[in-house]
Amino acid sequence: MVDQTSSDGEESGETNVLGSELEPCSYDPETGFLRDGHCRHLARDPGRHEVCAAVTEEFLEYSRAQGNDLVTPRPEFGFPGLDPGDHWCLCVPRWEEARRAGVAPPVVLEATSEAVLDSVPLETLREFAVDESEA
Repeated sequence: MVDQTSSDGEESGETNVLGSELEPCSYDPETGFLRDGHCRHLARDPGRHEVCAAVTEEFLEYSRAQGNDLVTPRPEFGFPGLDPGDHWCLCVPRWEEARRAGVAPPVVLEATSEAVLDSVPLETLREFAVDESEA
């Protein structure tokens, strides 16, 4: 898959894992590789920040133990730190790693890039789908 960028540099037409228009993951905190609120597939993003997840305490602790502290604010990078329940664009490999470890956070399917399907089957993502009525 390639960047879906128009000639003027604006992202365009990306779809989610359900095949409809990619919805925003979060503007507060502002997430995504581009910090535009979207979990986009971008060739220039080697981390593949494409999974929109509702982070849990369990996942945040796991991520910190793996060397990726998502809780501590890092103002120098414009990172506010995450709290359980925040929506955040996670790297596909980290989400998969957390799933195998039994601590994967719920996924917001409408805001998760279709590119994730290259690595994770839709049926697996559906098993972890967040119930937005509870969010």
